[in-house]
Amino acid sequence: MWAILLGTLVIGTIAGILYLGNRFTKFTLIQKTAKGKKLVRYLLGLLSPLLILLGTGTLLGPINAEIVILHLVAVWLACDGTAWLIQKKRGKTPKKYLAGAFALGITAIYLTCAWFLANHVWRTPYTLETDKQVENLRIVQIADSHVGNTFDGEGFLKHVQAMQAENPDLVVITGDFVDDDTSREDMIAACRALGTLETTYGVFYVFGNHDKGYYGPEFRGYSGQDLVDELEKNRVTVLQDQIVPLGDSFYLIGRQDRFEEHRPGSSRASMEDLTAGLDPNRYSIVLDHQPYDYDAQEAAGVDLVLSGHTHGGQFFPFNYMGQWTGIDAKTYGLEKRSNTSFIVTSGIADWALKFRTGCRSEYVVVDVQGRP
Repeated sequence: MWAILLGTLVIGTIAGILYLGNRFTKFTLIQKTAKGKKLVRYLLGLLSPLLILLGTGTLLGPINAEIVILHLVAVWLACDGTAWLIQKKRGKTPKKYLAGAFALGITAIYLTCAWFLANHVWRTPYTLETDKQVENLRIVQIADSHVGNTFDGEGFLKHVQAMQAENPDLVVITGDFVDDDTSREDMIAACRALGTLETTYGVFYVFGNHDKGYYGPEFRGYSGQDLVDELEKNRVTVLQDQIVPLGDSFYLIGRQDRFEEHRPGSSRASMEDLTAGLDPNRYSIVLDHQPYDYDAQEAAGVDLVLSGHTHGGQFFPFNYMGQWTGIDAKTYGLEKRSNTSFIVTSGIADWALKFRTGCRSEYVVVDVQGRP
């Protein structure tokens, strides 16, 4: 699937550059510089999107440069279409090529906002009521920090301080804490930041699909077990198909990532097996990186499932593509099925992508309110 997506991205970028090259030739400056020479005008037009690609690629990386080009193409097509409709209605051709100028300006503003949505972190609160006789509980959840991309290990500390200010009873990390490109130094610094948290019940972590690394420990200089060791050194409890009782009122169920079902020599327990024998009067909270196993979790009768993985859909208008294709049960937000509540966070950061147009970065605060 990733090969198809990346291939489509590359082909779309090449086609986009050719389209934009043609549109840039309509600007007066390029026409005057070319002095009536069609080949020079076309080459100058083609040079313009190539410079945009090179400049954004140097600043943000090649994949983000392609995203800039594709957004510029989409906006330019819309501006050209609007200009054509206006011209048809008015019955005369404008002297200046304003559609292109509008396309450049709108794209710049749009992607600046998208960069801000990816790099600024919001607080997203939820309040859940239960008929169970349990004490109130405040949970702070983060996912998909992909440390070293949007922020480094040291930069993660300011977000940890914001979470501490929430006075949480419990902090949970629902996967993809690190990435394949996260350096050992950033990983250690981020774990050290988590070690500063003071909560009632502690800090808990479950693996995501990136945490163990797709390319082996030699690629980034540490293994999944090295990550576990560093987390535990900083008082973070790692749950791998394990259940932890929290006081007399709650269960915390930490699942292996769904990817383990496809990793050679690995597996993960079913929800039925994990919840067998649990006291139904306690409030059960499941940490599961990928929001996929909703039917089994509902059938198991757990109270709350916290997930990440989807990055909130990342880009409009493709936000819900995972949900539409069945890759994910939900893309973002709160959903209730029977007595089970599901929350999917868009994540506190991004991986290689530097823009969000369909969501924003966040940490989640969940207040569980029990019956007196």
